[in-house]
Amino acid sequence: MRLANVVGTRPQLIKAAALQPALRQRHDEVFIDTGQHWDEAMAGTFFRELGLRPPDKILGIGGGTSAEQTGRMLVALERTLRAVAPDAVVVYGDTNSTLAAALAAAKLNLPVAHVEAGLRSFDRRMPEEINRIVTDHLARWCFAPTEAAVANLAAEGLTTEVHLVGDVMRDLAARTLTEVRKASALAGIAGGGLRTGEFVFATVHRAENRAPDAIRGWVGLLDAVARADRPVVLALHPGTREAMDALGVAPSSNVFVVEPLGYRSSLAAQLHAAAVLTDSGGVQREAAWLGTPCLVLRGSTEWVETTEGDSASSVLVGLDSGKARDALDRLAPPDRAPAEAARRAREQSIETDGATESIARLLA
Repeated sequence: MRLANVVGTRPQLIKAAALQPALRQRHDEVFIDTGQHWDEAMAGTFFRELGLRPPDKILGIGGGTSAEQTGRMLVALERTLRAVAPDAVVVYGDTNSTLAAALAAAKLNLPVAHVEAGLRSFDRRMPEEINRIVTDHLARWCFAPTEAAVANLAAEGLTTEVHLVGDVMRDLAARTLTEVRKASALAGIAGGGLRTGEFVFATVHRAENRAPDAIRGWVGLLDAVARADRPVVLALHPGTREAMDALGVAPSSNVFVVEPLGYRSSLAAQLHAAAVLTDSGGVQREAAWLGTPCLVLRGSTEWVETTEGDSASSVLVGLDSGKARDALDRLAPPDRAPAEAARRAREQSIETDGATESIARLLA
């Protein structure tokens, strides 16, 4: 089968890197990059590091408002899909690239395969929530990563061609874990010198956390938890950095701001950190698989499995500095965090879900 495999952002490149080898074994794949993450730090290094083949089509559509970006993608993808003439279109997650590709495919009567279907935060103020709901309802195949995702789809009347396949990102993390166990994997991050369990790793990228009040809130939170003997390493999305600069806000000297990390460096930083603070669903899941305590800088999450039940590894703290300090004191006390992080680095294992093979097989 001829498949158009559409990506556009850093998380989608990670998912494509996991799935692409299995797709190419069974199918004729045309790899399309919308360019939603268009700079070298956010996308360029990922192609090289993850072994992704260069895209067959690069649309170069980045920047602008959400509506402007989605609209330009829709026009360009319709033209591209007409030229490629695939049998089906594969999309990932919940970005503008996902929505635009699903809409363009549906209007051309091309079946859509949605990888990571069924996730819900139940907060429609999030643009990602709208994107994923619409994409699920346009998709012919919904490839769900969790049982909760399957239940969400069923609640919306979607039960045909819904498949519980597991998480493609988990498959890639399992393959990569061995490469980041040693502390040497931290070399080059924040100028070097990071010690296992003696730093906190943070990422902030979501649109809602670029609003002025939100920026002041999470910058204050990071300042509150950062210490001279346990700094925060903040891998900052370019768009978030621009919003901070425009507001004239900067964190304290105990927060080291670095460029977005490559996949292996990000995984290494999470594994060796005392804890992770993030608004990223992908990082939240990776931290859970690695066994690293995670504070989620949002009021809700679509990855409820990491925050509920006896095995919960994440805590929703929003932008509340007090909650964040309390959670860190409980989950990663400074006197025990280095030893616990060192133990994780030696012993942690990740079982694969087999999602990549399942998706390729079901499409075949």
